[in-house]
Amino acid sequence: MNGSAEQHSGDDVWAEPIPTALLILADGTVLEGFGLGATGHAVGEVCFNTAMTGYQEVLTDPSYAGQIITFTFPHIGNVGTNEEDIETISMAGASGVRGVVLHSAITDPSNYRATRHFDNWLKARGIIAISGIDTRALTALIRDGGMPNAVIAHAPDGVFDVEALKRQAAEWPGLVGMDLVPMVTSAQRFSWDETPWTWPEGYGQQKAPAHHVVAVDYGIKRNILRLLARAGCKVTVVPATTSAEEIMALQPDGVFLSNGPGDPAATGEYAVPVIREIIDRGVPTFGICLGHQMIGLAVGGRTMKMHQGHHGANHPVKDMTTGKVEITSMNHGFAVDRDSLPATAEETHVSLFDGSNAGIALTDRPVFSVQYHPEASPGPQDSHYLFDRFVEMIAKNKAA
Repeated sequence: MNGSAEQHSGDDVWAEPIPTALLILADGTVLEGFGLGATGHAVGEVCFNTAMTGYQEVLTDPSYAGQIITFTFPHIGNVGTNEEDIETISMAGASGVRGVVLHSAITDPSNYRATRHFDNWLKARGIIAISGIDTRALTALIRDGGMPNAVIAHAPDGVFDVEALKRQAAEWPGLVGMDLVPMVTSAQRFSWDETPWTWPEGYGQQKAPAHHVVAVDYGIKRNILRLLARAGCKVTVVPATTSAEEIMALQPDGVFLSNGPGDPAATGEYAVPVIREIIDRGVPTFGICLGHQMIGLAVGGRTMKMHQGHHGANHPVKDMTTGKVEITSMNHGFAVDRDSLPATAEETHVSLFDGSNAGIALTDRPVFSVQYHPEASPGPQDSHYLFDRFVEMIAKNKAA
């Protein structure tokens, strides 16, 4: 636990700060710190994220549902928050993120776009946070032992039922087999025409779309929709449980499969049959993150739980089709097992951190997908070309 002791004037007695937050791992390890954000307790899987910026985008990414995020960068919250850097399309819904682990206390915001202090924003979003943690040591623990289940708790009076919290952490079943998409998908169909943010204009609007894309929402991010709109698409977003018949009734030129949380095999119970039918009909299809995993399952592959996952905005990926290396944003704890893929699924992208699969394309149908987040938010913009690649595929299919 980090924190400075205060010396009482006139004597040599030091008063140790009272811990107001705990992070309790499933093995019984108790980490003490200082509470921020919402009060109460929550259980989830602890991962670490190496991004130095974009914490608001990270904490509103529905793909993080069920997880407690440890930021490796020590200074989180220093630029405050605003109403524009939000990625979830459902701000009225509860946050999927279970908690946040920080090294340093949150400072006052120092950015001209800030409208709210990060601590107040966490309270409003119902997210529990703990600061004063040696996040480098916690990251090393995750690196060596994998992502642990844990309980994060915040009580301003510092009173906790530690034994009860230990039991809750130990008894939580974890993300394997857990379908979390229902808690983050949209409840109804809607259209999208907003384009990316530019300074000083802000967000734009798509007024002359050339193609119609139906986006299946497993926990979609706003900037994905913006980039589809910028690429010339009229976008219709549909809930995760929409049938293939309902999707095809919208007469899409292409179908997009979004990112999302949880175990892809669990979501695949209802999503894979829909995706197979769309693919079999020859509709150009593009998947990101969970959407990539869904395509892998739909063509007969398998997914597997990763040891520590990939979470950050600095992950190098090689595009095997061009030989180029791009720096990407990643957020996933499951991966497609390349050895399970059929011969018709060509591996197009590979992670240069651990060699895991990061993209596939079908050789007999207009379908491709990537494991990472080409829309960035946060992260570099090296992979924006994939949206153009999707639109080119749609145009080629329409011209055939």
